[in-house]
Amino acid sequence: MHYTGTIWRPPYEAGSLLLQVTAGCTHHKCKFCTLYADLPFPFRLSPRQELESDLLEVQTADRDPISQLIARLNGIPTPKEIYRVFLTGANSFVLRTEKLLAIADLIRQYLPKVETIGCFARVTDAVQKTDEDLFALRQAGYDGLTIGMETGDDEALRFMHKGYTAADILTQCSRLDQVGIGYNFFYLTGISGAGRGEAGAKATAELCNQLHPQLIGANMLTVYSESELFAEIQRGNWEEESEVEKYQELKTLVQTLTIPVTFAAMGASNAVQLHGELPWERARLLRDIDQVLEAGESKLRQYRVTLPHL
Repeated sequence: MHYTGTIWRPPYEAGSLLLQVTAGCTHHKCKFCTLYADLPFPFRLSPRQELESDLLEVQTADRDPISQLIARLNGIPTPKEIYRVFLTGANSFVLRTEKLLAIADLIRQYLPKVETIGCFARVTDAVQKTDEDLFALRQAGYDGLTIGMETGDDEALRFMHKGYTAADILTQCSRLDQVGIGYNFFYLTGISGAGRGEAGAKATAELCNQLHPQLIGANMLTVYSESELFAEIQRGNWEEESEVEKYQELKTLVQTLTIPVTFAAMGASNAVQLHGELPWERARLLRDIDQVLEAGESKLRQYRVTLPHL
């Protein structure tokens, strides 16, 4: 398989085939982000021959009796049937509709049992696509996109150079709702900065309550020295929330979300893994967060400063 640099996927895509269609990010300006710093280029589209080679490799492992026998002899699990593909890269959904449809066709040429295709997406990736384009992509199997919306706090979005506003999130994700493309949100706890966490959480809940995300996945902001945000902190232009404030922010978000949605804090950035269905498990989630808060700032901060990478 062709993979370039560190390959990122959401925790819930663990069972999906990871296919590199793009590498890097078309935006590459978020002040806190260091995820694609190991790439020698900002953004790259995989050549068709690489895609075909990777799909042929998977098809062979999936169907070839000799490959399955070798796997059994070596104690390797026999490949499971593949029903979902996740396209790697920061925002593969930015590709032209024609290209995305061609990729879907190519995937099914080699893996005809694939039902859905997911990927990371920026809020702005849908802007250049018509409603007809989005409907065609849904018909082709694109579903369960993961969107790093980060927050509904416009001040934080502007400062972090996200390149869109809360209004843009509402507009573009409403379009996804209309054509039936499911999506999950990544929320970045701590993005609003010291003293503004709970206000950011309330703004985010107000935004999400107008939409239909399948999941809201909370990640904790972790500032690394190579990020532009670290330089802003050194210049005195921004102050990081305490770890206690981050969990109080998370508590506010859980309290103020009114839509039915899966809430999860599953990534490595979270000192404690949280998962539950809102609104039905709200009370239990709030108790879990209160238990985390009992650990206190010192223990929670120790986890943050010893986290080598996300």
